[in-house]
Amino acid sequence: MSLDALFDPRSVAVVGASANPAKWGYWLAAGALAGRSRRTVHLVNQRGGHLDGVPFLPDLGSLATAPEQIVVAVPPRQVRPVVVEGLAAGARCFTVITSGGAGPEEERELASLVTSHGGRLLGPNCMGVVDTTTELRLSWGDFPAGAVGLVSQSGNLALEIGRLLARAGQGFSRFVSLGNQRDIDAADALDALIAHDATRVVAAYVEDFRDGRRLARTLAAAHAAGKPVLLLTLGRSEASGRAAASHTGALVSARAVVDAVCRDTGAILLESAGELVDTAVLLTAARHGQRQRQAQGQRQGQGQGQGQGQGPCLGRGRAAPGAAAGEASASGEAPASPEAPRIAVVGDSGGQGALAADALTARGLHVPVLDEATRAAVAAHLPGRGGCGNPVDLAGAGEADLRNYARITRALLDGGDTDATVLTGYFGDYATANPDQTREECEVAEELARAARKAGRLLVVHTMARDTPALAVLREHGVPVYERIEQAATALAHAARPAPATPYAPPGRVPPPSRPVADGGYESVRTLLRSHGLDFPTAEFVTTADEAADAARRTGYPLALKAMGLAHKTEAGGVALGIADETALRAAFARMRDTTGAARYAVEEMAVHPHSVELIAGVRYDPAFGPVAMVGLGGVTAELLADTALALAPLTPGRARELLLSLRHAPLLTGWRGAPAVDLDAAADALCALARAACEHPELTELEVNPLLVHPGGAVALDAHGVLT
Repeated sequence: MSLDALFDPRSVAVVGASANPAKWGYWLAAGALAGRSRRTVHLVNQRGGHLDGVPFLPDLGSLATAPEQIVVAVPPRQVRPVVVEGLAAGARCFTVITSGGAGPEEERELASLVTSHGGRLLGPNCMGVVDTTTELRLSWGDFPAGAVGLVSQSGNLALEIGRLLARAGQGFSRFVSLGNQRDIDAADALDALIAHDATRVVAAYVEDFRDGRRLARTLAAAHAAGKPVLLLTLGRSEASGRAAASHTGALVSARAVVDAVCRDTGAILLESAGELVDTAVLLTAARHGQRQRQAQGQRQGQGQGQGQGQGPCLGRGRAAPGAAAGEASASGEAPASPEAPRIAVVGDSGGQGALAADALTARGLHVPVLDEATRAAVAAHLPGRGGCGNPVDLAGAGEADLRNYARITRALLDGGDTDATVLTGYFGDYATANPDQTREECEVAEELARAARKAGRLLVVHTMARDTPALAVLREHGVPVYERIEQAATALAHAARPAPATPYAPPGRVPPPSRPVADGGYESVRTLLRSHGLDFPTAEFVTTADEAADAARRTGYPLALKAMGLAHKTEAGGVALGIADETALRAAFARMRDTTGAARYAVEEMAVHPHSVELIAGVRYDPAFGPVAMVGLGGVTAELLADTALALAPLTPGRARELLLSLRHAPLLTGWRGAPAVDLDAAADALCALARAACEHPELTELEVNPLLVHPGGAVALDAHGVLT
């Protein structure tokens, strides 16, 4: 259902309006009145009063016509009566600032009441809604106008983001405070921002993802629409703060799941409000310039290539001239990815330029050697017309003539051998020491912005100055300005994050549950997974040493002995491998029984395959996103290596292969130092079977195979474990 009545109502009523600036009702009423040239505004307070010449009406029944949106800022016990009265009057959109009742159930009933009448409810317990493009300000605090749309479950965090945006010369197009999300949730609000032309960058702080798979589809839709989504959430410390019943539980934290969903959908997961604002400012500038250039190109009948209709953007780079992809440099520095954007650096201090290059390189960006033509164009403006590298050291050229900042930066932007330019150092601060230079410095700032706009490439400025006239000019023209070089480098790195390898394809439908398994032990889980096609070594399950000896004669030596009922068998002394004969078997059995106290054991043939690699594969049920599949380097070092890849389950064979090849240690699978490649198809099929089994058995909150031995001839599961709900 459209949210037009939320963002641009024809009329609005504030119930609980106040003339006291210390109360929420005042801010809501004052904000509503600020938009009365666009809509009818009613203020309701049963005690009477007035604000800015507008009288407070005693109740909604006193209104001549039904308001399209009602903002409810009354004590919790009065919320439901106000909503009932509003529905009877014909209102269909409610923003509930206070809590909607004594508990969650009452709030859900309130939302159900509204939706059953064809309406929508924002909140309860929210901070309101703002749309600076429609003069709608129904919230506490100040919200600067700009191009960033924000959805947030934290009101104070939204205020912090707003202040940081204002300092950077940017602001909000829309702001939605989600509150308790009893009806309108994060996906609803994000959908509205994606469709909003004035919103160039979408930001969100979400604690409760609700239907995570629906939200993933929304994030993918934003990426397809060209709207970058910047996401903040909680959970970075969860994995270290709890004991896990399996390796999968330790490796698949809630944060890791969100990270995987963002990777697959093109969203950018960030860590702080400051990082979000830094990245938003850069992306907003890039998208604004892109629109300008596209419009200019359409007017002139130009194409959409670089410099012809495409605005400042961080394009994908190429390897340094003469260097093969993955080849180390002579200095031993790890090379940037061939796909990393190429950044030119120019500074009026050799030290600052070098540190800028280091900061960019450390974040995966490429600071290449400049082409000969670009070097010559830059050198023409340097003292002594000497040579230059990257970073470019102005070596006093700026002090000699402020316009050299623009000339040299223009040469770098026009060179075509880099995707963006970083100007670092002192520019913007000359007028502080010498006010007579204010006009010229502002003119140079104008020239810098024009040069970036004409070149169709991104210019980023790092400066030790703060809030000077020249910096104001840069910001007015959409040039991102940062106080610290690490801010600029981090924002560039986030903006340059690779797009998903393939367009997001929602995972297949989760199949209906099958008959529950009895327990999560190896014997039961092994039976389950074999029924789904996973290969296991031959095994028999026994309770005594004599039974073990009899089973061994059928299985054959060498063999493995495993104690049942243990989540982490190796750590508990519950695994013995390579047992060569009956004497060794009986000794291992006695030792294992004394150590673990297990009542049941597996006697299993040893699986020995040359050129094999141990993987860990698992599925964990996430409360928001459902079953999540994981694969990584396995065995006893699984948590130590923490080389894993995640995706929502179930999986397709193609998606499973992508996960395998995305691992840092993937070369071990494809043939390392002359070894043959493992059977990736068999490994992918094993992952698909495991994911399918987990989806059919939601009673298993965790399901794991560790190790999954993959080799040139196939894949075999050597151990398995499940955790029942």
